[in-house]
Amino acid sequence: MIYVVIGFLWLSICLYVILGGADFGAGIVELFTKEKNRSKTKTIMYESIAPVWEANHMWLIIAIVILFVGFPEIYTTLSTYLHIPLVLMLVGIIARGTAFAFRHYDAVKDDWQTVYTQIFYFSSLLTPFFLGLIAAATVSHSIDPNAKSFLDLYIFSWLNWFGIAVGLFTVSICAYLASIFALRETTDRLELNLMIKKSKQTMIFVVITGILVFLTAHFSDIPLLMWVFSKPLGIMATVFATICLGLILRAMQTRKLLPVRALAGFQIIMILVAATYQHNPNIILFANGQHLSLLEHVAAPKTISALGWALMLGSVFILPFLFYLMASFSKQRR
Repeated sequence: MIYVVIGFLWLSICLYVILGGADFGAGIVELFTKEKNRSKTKTIMYESIAPVWEANHMWLIIAIVILFVGFPEIYTTLSTYLHIPLVLMLVGIIARGTAFAFRHYDAVKDDWQTVYTQIFYFSSLLTPFFLGLIAAATVSHSIDPNAKSFLDLYIFSWLNWFGIAVGLFTVSICAYLASIFALRETTDRLELNLMIKKSKQTMIFVVITGILVFLTAHFSDIPLLMWVFSKPLGIMATVFATICLGLILRAMQTRKLLPVRALAGFQIIMILVAATYQHNPNIILFANGQHLSLLEHVAAPKTISALGWALMLGSVFILPFLFYLMASFSKQRR
């Protein structure tokens, strides 16, 4: 049953990165759009994230519940040493959702709309950045349980050049997903050309920040290059991700956009596999050489069994209605 629980944990993380990433990316793309195109971009992005913006944080909640119930030591470690970026990320999620709702549904249109929009923009930008910082801290050997000072325990455990690079990479991934997901929401050639241009720009940003991640990993003595390319699985995942990029570019060139969302989602999964498979199931790597493992640091067997059954039964109710929600929005737009 432990493998069922771990499978649901990774599934929820992947879905949150893909769907939540596209959600956050909508604000990022709009922020970095020229003023003359912002209104059009806003409409396209709104149509793109409408089916998932209310529901995508469900995947984050599922991941947190799985860690809290099934892996309490891992949950405690994350919430202790990384409590500052976690709180900032959660504040960003709340601020973004609130600003999104008020700027679209506020009955009074006044100067507050500008405030809501700015909150939406910068919370969309900063939230995935802190998510990247948290992810980087778990694998960068920067968490030191033996540290004596506040800075070493709670600041430098996540604030470093590698973490900043991964944060920027996460931001670029979100913008990339949003622009790719928005391609099928365009209604005319001008809108499509605008979003294709945005998609290509975000692709370039992903490549640049990805190179930055490898460079900072090298200078921080993090064997990321070895993790990704030393075994066939990492090489295959990288090749598949690259092939998906080529297929997406081909789809944009031929204007056959039906598969682009699936290709982008699969591409992100391959990136996650390439970056994490080497040290899996070790989910936290400490500065002292120790680690926390999803197979070793688990709750009691009865707890894992109950959690596994709850996740399987819950998915029977959740997943069909989620797909129905997406299909309903799609039919409404058509």
